[in-house]
Amino acid sequence: MSEKPLIGVVPLVDYGRDSLWMLPGYFDAVSEAGGVPVMLPLTTDAESIERLLDAVDGLVVSGGQDVDPARYGEKGEDARALCGELCPERDAMESIIVSSALEADLPLLGICRGLQALNVILGGTLWQDLPKQTPSEVNHHGTAPYENPVHTALVLPGTPLAACVGEGKLPVNSFHHQALRKVAPGLEVMAKAPDGVVEAVWRPASRFCWAVQWHPEFSHAVDEPSRKIFSAFVEACRG
Repeated sequence: MSEKPLIGVVPLVDYGRDSLWMLPGYFDAVSEAGGVPVMLPLTTDAESIERLLDAVDGLVVSGGQDVDPARYGEKGEDARALCGELCPERDAMESIIVSSALEADLPLLGICRGLQALNVILGGTLWQDLPKQTPSEVNHHGTAPYENPVHTALVLPGTPLAACVGEGKLPVNSFHHQALRKVAPGLEVMAKAPDGVVEAVWRPASRFCWAVQWHPEFSHAVDEPSRKIFSAFVEACRG
């Protein structure tokens, strides 16, 4: 039997408690898919990040605060007017660790903020606030219990996600107010919401680089497609 792959998960940041933390769903979903999850430190030290990536077999870029608009060219205090809490420490760390992981062709799974961060790092942009900038009747901001779907995503045929969970309508448990605006060069869309919001992307140049806007770490216990996404990721990490 092959060894279980070691999966690094970018930490969540709580400024109010001055702490790094982790939702159990990330760890549970990776563990149940056959991986060993570990929470990474919050660091921008290049040597430390290189050592971390040498140690792990895959990377999960987790959800969290909004990405700083300055990262995609929208600068000044007015540019942040539609944002929630920012996390410059994560912005800085992810710009290094995601770029390094892609260069090393390390399997990567982005979730919610992770999708947005990946897109920005590769040269894309974001909607800062969907309700104000591109309002629609689709509810992208669900409430507890967070495993419950709030809308559907159309999984596009011919994409890796379609091969994994099937094409067509997929119920998803969205919880976000920002989303991809301009898709970054090198990324391809795998799923869209009924209002056109991008729900999933992949990077064809990578061995495995997927990112989703919804939260399979919340729904994996009750949703087979969520489990299949983590299984596909962990299987890629075995390679």
